[in-house]
Amino acid sequence: MPLHVSQAPAPAQHSVLAALGSPALRAAGTPALRSFPGPLSAELPLPVHVLGVTAPTAAPAGAPATRLAGWRFLIRGGEVTLAAADTLRTAGGWTFSHFFEGPYLASTERALRQADASGSPWQPRLLSIPDLYMLTLWLHGDPAADPAEGAPDPADVLIPLAPAPPGIAAHRPHRVADLLPRLTVRLVPPPLLGSTA
Repeated sequence: MPLHVSQAPAPAQHSVLAALGSPALRAAGTPALRSFPGPLSAELPLPVHVLGVTAPTAAPAGAPATRLAGWRFLIRGGEVTLAAADTLRTAGGWTFSHFFEGPYLASTERALRQADASGSPWQPRLLSIPDLYMLTLWLHGDPAADPAEGAPDPADVLIPLAPAPPGIAAHRPHRVADLLPRLTVRLVPPPLLGSTA
């Protein structure tokens, strides 16, 4: 398998497993989890990085900056993905955040299959662009890299997940060097009228 799925921090995984066995599961807003009669598992942990734009004083204007925001686990019942679980880093370490359902689940699985079929050795990550309401599967070219570190390399690949923002085709792989400049332009606010910028 060309994909090299990273090992999530043990406290992040433990927090999800604890949530799966807690009464909070039955209170979650995820009908598929509440109604599934069998055992559930947390699989395919993916680090979730958030893309923003650095301040002009910190880096060249419009330069991308990423930070690790959490880990996402696909929650499976047998062979079926029912939901996902997110964890967050807090002052006390990794903690369970919430369960959720929705279109990103099937889209994530489809993008992972696309990446696997490519035959290239990728480290899969998720790259969230909150200002554009966009999530991508980020295929990092160094499978041995620390999944918590680094910014998208120009040769890395991004696969936008559905639903994608207007003008961006979901499930069409793009090199970072091709897609990121288009996204960064959307993230940088236009100069104010009358300014010298």
